[in-house]
Amino acid sequence: MLQAVAERLKRCLRSSDTLARGEVAAAGDTVARLGGDEFIVLLTDMARGEDAAKVARRILEALADPFRLDEQEVFITGSLGISVFPHDGEDADTLLKNADTAMYHAKDAGRNGYQFYSGSMNAAAFQRLSMENNLRRALERDEFLLHFQPQVDVATGAIVGAEALVRWRHPELGLVSPADFIPLAEETGLILPIGEWVLRRACVQARAWQDAGYPPLHMAVNISGRQFRQQLLVRSVEQAVAAAGYDPRRLELEITESVLMRSAEETVRTLRHLKEMGSRISVDDFGTGYSSLNYLTRFPIDALKIDQSFVRDITTDPADAAITTAVIAMAAGLKLEVIAEGVETPEQVAFLRRQGCHLMQGYHFSRPVPAEEFEKLLQAKAGAPRLSQATG
Repeated sequence: MLQAVAERLKRCLRSSDTLARGEVAAAGDTVARLGGDEFIVLLTDMARGEDAAKVARRILEALADPFRLDEQEVFITGSLGISVFPHDGEDADTLLKNADTAMYHAKDAGRNGYQFYSGSMNAAAFQRLSMENNLRRALERDEFLLHFQPQVDVATGAIVGAEALVRWRHPELGLVSPADFIPLAEETGLILPIGEWVLRRACVQARAWQDAGYPPLHMAVNISGRQFRQQLLVRSVEQAVAAAGYDPRRLELEITESVLMRSAEETVRTLRHLKEMGSRISVDDFGTGYSSLNYLTRFPIDALKIDQSFVRDITTDPADAAITTAVIAMAAGLKLEVIAEGVETPEQVAFLRRQGCHLMQGYHFSRPVPAEEFEKLLQAKAGAPRLSQATG
């Protein structure tokens, strides 16, 4: 793949341009990479810095065509960062550093694009580095906590499950939005220890509620793409339920469509191991990923979660209503459970019930809340006299 990309990059350049490792390329050394999947393109003798954008667009167009590897078509995108001499730096190290910063901004902007470096990016890069350093210390300092959002069976009004959602309580910044730190955790690999902590903590808390006398709940835990692809996932789940003394049949692992489709054969093996253990598998954000539905019959899946982007306008948008109705009917035909996310109004509840969906979660029932507040919800439903929060 890297060789094929390098060949296309060569075709995008003029004879005076060079692909280099970060030092001036020797004669004949026309193609090299910085490391991993990162290449550096050195453009020389340009009349204007803006001309680099033309080359950037040419590169993106070249990468857009599918690659054929071992009779398989592979599609990729690129993110490009551009720094210009002497405005963005007068030495190689500074130009490389600033181009790298601009590249990360291109990734943050949605990938498959390019960004020129600007001075304001330094502040953003510093903030990102600071956030990463704080995130690395957060586990050691016990700054993470879980909030839980109830999953309700509207036919009976009972709380039948909870989704565990991680929160970061920074000593100076306060509660940091998951939208700010989860993507960074994914990118840096910190999502692995954070994900293991969430899994263990959620199982301990579910067992604590069970010991307090509440009816057993399904505990839903999100599994990130990095977690799912690591070889130790199955062992991590086994250890989490064993340490908590929690019934693995009550543990529900939520995995997105895009994660499931990364490597179908490996995915099937992993899911089967998890199912052999007894855990439930649900497809999170269903309908927002791949259009192929073949995997629903190939993969051992228990439930579909209708994404809130469809639920939000089901009472006003005929298209969203039709999609939601079709998902519910399809799930019934495949004997899969279906749960609607993001339910906020009585009208949405009524519509979903008419279509045969009885499992829901969303602000209409409760926002995600800390464990002690969630237990008050359980107490109100069950009339239990005491509160109990897990420790450890």
